[in-house]
Amino acid sequence: MNARAGDAPRASPQRHNGAMTTPAPDDRLIIAGKTYRSRLLTGTGKFKDLDETRRATEAAGAEIVTVAIRRTNIGQNANEPNLLDVLPPDRYTILPNTAGCYTADDAVRTCRLARELLDGHRLVKLEVLGDPKTLYPHMPETLKAAEILVADGFDVMVYCTDDPIQAKRLEEIGCVAVMPLAAPIGSGLGIQNKWSLLEIVDNAKVPILVDAGVGTASDAAVAMELGCDGVLMNTAIASAKHPVLMASAMRKAVEAGREAFLAGRIPRKRYASASSPSDGLFF
Repeated sequence: MNARAGDAPRASPQRHNGAMTTPAPDDRLIIAGKTYRSRLLTGTGKFKDLDETRRATEAAGAEIVTVAIRRTNIGQNANEPNLLDVLPPDRYTILPNTAGCYTADDAVRTCRLARELLDGHRLVKLEVLGDPKTLYPHMPETLKAAEILVADGFDVMVYCTDDPIQAKRLEEIGCVAVMPLAAPIGSGLGIQNKWSLLEIVDNAKVPILVDAGVGTASDAAVAMELGCDGVLMNTAIASAKHPVLMASAMRKAVEAGREAFLAGRIPRKRYASASSPSDGLFF
């Protein structure tokens, strides 16, 4: 298990009422120098209204919320409801994203607009899409935009393919977090390539967060069990039959998956192993 920039120092397990436990406050996520308790990041689109957005965000326990600058009002339109009225920046880290951008130039322009709207805010989520059908990342344009934004002083969290080579290149450019997809955006297919994610996680020195493809709580738990530092999701919560309840389920899944990763699962074997010792039987 490699120590990465996304992990705060972990405390040694302590004994509580005879059981070994690891205190949660000592396992924190660090992104761009800021520490977070929650490893679940949530989107703000597709909810029926701002009140549902607020309730779901609270149920998820999210501290970082991502906002599509081209689609969501955070002050651009004074006469429309403002997302920041229900998710205030003094309580949440607002993560502007470049959803809907298909070129590096558009993405860079959108990030600069977000910085202006949010009074110099540097943390952004970069995504440059290849086409409207697959919503897969356009990696040449993503790399180009990442280089420009990092040079311009942004702290860039970047949506990318689950390609270990590309993920490492984005880290080398200076992105503060790399966010490979688990499956296409909004598909709900879950983790489709565990090997790729494991390879990215094992070789990273920045936080790795799964972005896109999660459909239900078990998908989020699997991502965390693989060693990812966090999960970002929107559709899985907002499009559920009961979004606030699903947000609560996702919170528990991310926490359970992280604890399972830290605990260390047993090896997989093709044969049985008795749970009770066979030596020293009484009869």
